[in-house]
Amino acid sequence: MSLVTFAKIAWTIGVLAWFLIRLPFQIKARKTGVADARRKNAREMILLSISTCGLGLVPALYVTTGFPAALSYAPSPALATLGVMVFLSALWLFWRTHKALGRQWSVSLELRESHKLITSGVYEHVRHPMYSAFFLWALAQALLLPNLAAGFSGFVGFGILFFLRVGEEEAMMREAFGAEYDAYCARTKRVVPFLY
Repeated sequence: MSLVTFAKIAWTIGVLAWFLIRLPFQIKARKTGVADARRKNAREMILLSISTCGLGLVPALYVTTGFPAALSYAPSPALATLGVMVFLSALWLFWRTHKALGRQWSVSLELRESHKLITSGVYEHVRHPMYSAFFLWALAQALLLPNLAAGFSGFVGFGILFFLRVGEEEAMMREAFGAEYDAYCARTKRVVPFLY
């Protein structure tokens, strides 16, 4: 098996694992009533679609067809190995984030009935550990897929979602939890502990 084939298989397994981790939480969340879905709008759906293109569609096109071959470069065993380790870290963080949120999780910006502010576990040092997990996925993708378009599309797609969404999400949480959320923001970073 070539290194490129190994890397493509590793990326595919990572994406399938991502889906399998999310599925039971998505089913449970659907059974919980929504208290506030004002921010679930066309803009939100477009941002989610852009992120899906970068983390899913563009790399899947490369994995299945090799397109765009002109943007490919020589693979590195060290980068591929590091990519697998980063993807495993992303999956662990993704699972822990879902577990911490439980039925409060939502793919879009909405608050569930009896929504509580989670500030412990993986939420103790960063306010958005799920975004941290997605950035780790984007990094793993860049390390695994030796193609400029497929490898870096995750950073572009998810980066657009993150930077255009995080402010609105924090405004929603501030509106719902007031001073409690302000105090939480004062002692935590957004996605990288101690840095940002």
